[in-house]
Amino acid sequence: MPSITSHTVRPPAVAGRFYPADPERLRADITALIDAVGPVSEPLAGAYIVPHAGYRYSGPVAAEVYARLAAHRGRVKRVVLVGPSHQYPLRGHAAAPYAAWRTPLGEVAAAPTAVVGSSRLPHEAEHSLEVQLPFLQVALGEDVEVTPVACGMSQTPDTARIIAALLEEAGDDAVLLCSTDLSHYHDQGTAARIDEATAEAIRSLRPREIAAQHACGVFALRGTVAWADATGRRPRQLALATSADTAGTPERVVGYPAFAVERPAIAE
Repeated sequence: MPSITSHTVRPPAVAGRFYPADPERLRADITALIDAVGPVSEPLAGAYIVPHAGYRYSGPVAAEVYARLAAHRGRVKRVVLVGPSHQYPLRGHAAAPYAAWRTPLGEVAAAPTAVVGSSRLPHEAEHSLEVQLPFLQVALGEDVEVTPVACGMSQTPDTARIIAALLEEAGDDAVLLCSTDLSHYHDQGTAARIDEATAEAIRSLRPREIAAQHACGVFALRGTVAWADATGRRPRQLALATSADTAGTPERVVGYPAFAVERPAIAE
């Protein structure tokens, strides 16, 4: 089903809560997070897995991904964003019918897609894709385009095929970002055990072993892992942490992953 075309600009829904609403502070905070990772020199991966909580919690983990994207500024022209629908009970997949997404740093152009149909409902109040946009603006510049797609209840092979089609449509200068957090509201020790098991399922390309209750973006995540397996890629862990490791308390934490999904190096 073709995407619904629109001239609507989607306003920020969580500025001032998940990240600063003041543009100068927002840019400074993101720059500091990326700079803290340090210069990264490695090939651009075809996809990355990145968390989506408030920046004070998941920002240091997300910055592991964005420091790598920043190293390829000017090369990446489009980013396909897949993630969950927290606020709206979605079955299947829905693109966002907006011409652009506004953040405190300006507008990000949205490239339409003919791969899946569009619906405003999963995107109006959703934070999982929105919080990636200011990071993208700082890491890749103002010319990057995005194709945001919410992934609801779906079969893993279907999501993997949709991801493949979205990337084929986007072209050679595109990258996939899969937005997900991991376990929610366990104590630090329990969360560490659960998240390590999930990370092992990701690293080992076993999407069926990623439990729905252990990743809020589970359908997008399973599809991304299945797509990686089908295309000869392998997820490489960049970071795995919880809110207790960054800014929270150890009694009730949320887990955050960062992975690069890349083709294995060919031995000389």
